[in-house]
Amino acid sequence: MDALRVCLYVFAGVTLGTWLMSVLTREYSWVDRIWSIVPVVYLAIFAGAAGFADARLDVMFALVTLWGIRLTFNFARKGGYARGGEDYRWAVLRERMAPWQFQVFNFFFISLYQNAILLLITLPAYAALENQGSFGVWDVVVAVVFAAFLIGETVADQQQWVFHREKHAGRASTRFCQTGLFGYSRHPNFFFEQAQWWVIAVFGIVAAGPQWTVVGALLLTLLFVGSTKFTESITLGRYPEYADYQRRVSAVVPWPPRREPAARS
Repeated sequence: MDALRVCLYVFAGVTLGTWLMSVLTREYSWVDRIWSIVPVVYLAIFAGAAGFADARLDVMFALVTLWGIRLTFNFARKGGYARGGEDYRWAVLRERMAPWQFQVFNFFFISLYQNAILLLITLPAYAALENQGSFGVWDVVVAVVFAAFLIGETVADQQQWVFHREKHAGRASTRFCQTGLFGYSRHPNFFFEQAQWWVIAVFGIVAAGPQWTVVGALLLTLLFVGSTKFTESITLGRYPEYADYQRRVSAVVPWPPRREPAARS
């Protein structure tokens, strides 16, 4: 069976499954729970369709598997797979919407749209499958860049994890993380997450030239833009001093912070 058709069957199954689980449990983070797993399955299908004999597809599969392992570990240690591990933002949104409005949002955005993005971001592997060729210098360069972004996200998540443990123990000097990579970006983990999938899109370009499969990375970035704004609106409501952090530090792309103007004597 065609690999893309198999992926479409998986997409239909996980979309229906996550929606049904949200309705049955009244928890709405089921897509979050499969977020780090389903893309690995899609890459396995594409690489498997080539008999795991195409070096480019095998490297893409290996890199996405490493991405999935790291993200699954980080999500699990934060309690994401435990009962009651729902994303706090959905509770905020439910308060702002009528019940029927939220259920429409749940089906079309949380379940359908987000699962569609999870499929779309892996389609550069389909382009690589349809245009198999030798593994070249550009493939090596792209793989190294992916690995660098993977390390960056690992560091950012670890810094955030350590900060929250210190905060819960009453030893943190601030109410939100502002040190390490968070001194250069308010959301460095968001940056590295998106960057990795843009790198996967570049693999497709290396294999087949400029083509439409970059749409997945583009839609993922747009999703993060909306998610970042929503998250920051909640954070600002909790911590008024976050406004100063917003003025000083880049939102997503790591960049040297703005210096505070010198006080006049």
